[in-house]
Amino acid sequence: MTESAAAPEAVLNSPAKAVATFRARFGAAPRLFQAPGRINIIGEHTDYCGGLAMPAAIDRWCRIAAAANRTRRLTVVAEGFDEPAELDLDSLTPLGAWSDYVAGVAKVLMDAGIDVPGADLMIESTVPIGAGVSSSAAVEVATAHALLALAGRSADGLSIARWGQKAENDFVGMPCGIMDQYASANGIEGSALVLDCARLTSTPAPLPANASFLLVDSGVRHAHVDGAYRDRRADCETAAKILGVDLLAEAPEAELAKALTRLPPGPAKRCRHVVTETARVRRAADALARGDLAALGALMNQSHASLRDDMEVSVPEVDQLAQIARETPGVFGARMMGGGFGGCIIALADRDEAAEAQAAIGERYGAVLGKAPAAFVCRAVSGAGEVTL
Repeated sequence: MTESAAAPEAVLNSPAKAVATFRARFGAAPRLFQAPGRINIIGEHTDYCGGLAMPAAIDRWCRIAAAANRTRRLTVVAEGFDEPAELDLDSLTPLGAWSDYVAGVAKVLMDAGIDVPGADLMIESTVPIGAGVSSSAAVEVATAHALLALAGRSADGLSIARWGQKAENDFVGMPCGIMDQYASANGIEGSALVLDCARLTSTPAPLPANASFLLVDSGVRHAHVDGAYRDRRADCETAAKILGVDLLAEAPEAELAKALTRLPPGPAKRCRHVVTETARVRRAADALARGDLAALGALMNQSHASLRDDMEVSVPEVDQLAQIARETPGVFGARMMGGGFGGCIIALADRDEAAEAQAAIGERYGAVLGKAPAAFVCRAVSGAGEVTL
């Protein structure tokens, strides 16, 4: 993550420079595609349980320049990685490398009957890795747009989100829900989305003009594939099975206390989080509709406590950072964001006080971290698509 709060678009090469760089390397004129990262205002660890979430696409982008190369290979170069990846379309297998996110999408598209051509791909991104803002989903969604276009095909945002999720679940090995890919593919300028993860439908939740969302990086990196995230999802599935529901979020909030007595301790905690978190999303949507930022901030604080105590996916550094943010003037509420075990917090701040809040949080947490934490204020943007040259 860059430590500047400057407009993230300025970090990407201009489209003209991206085309020139690609042409110099591959000898062809590319098309450009981009997909945004995302924040999640509230509704964490609910997507794979069929609950509600409130994501928004943000102004941090993964961009891919792409051109067909008349082979059966994908040659992929990525900013920040020294060696290109050479991927044989006829024998794609996971390598445990960054290129798996590209290869996985290619395989899923081919399995869906799409004739993916060999191509040269050049990736650059301002979506920070490991910070909980869905850098992997941005790569997947941008890759899907690029490969579909080169194949002469198109698809709606839901299909692209499903393909991205399938690539991450089945190829990369990360049992994520669909929220990240959905938000990246379907974001709406100036709005969050109230996403029903069971029905895969969403409604816009316009953001008040005086609301700003501030992301601050704890400096703790996470790696979900290696077990902890998988264990939490397994607990949710166990709880759903015992309660006799297909998806855990279907358990009624009014019957939660009774349901918890039927569950072992771990699954009971996960169940309490999922059911109450889904209810918080509904209340958050109402708060946004009223423009009540204090109420939304209080719900975000409750969400963090539930993620810390019931889902058990926070870490001490993130807890401390969220508390510092809550104590900062101009901040209505703050919580951990993403799958957990590190990454960013998200703080809801008054727009006119966001810059001062960022500086104050950075100063206090920087004393803990030993350096200024990376932080930026973000805005809600439209979802993925082709960049007009």
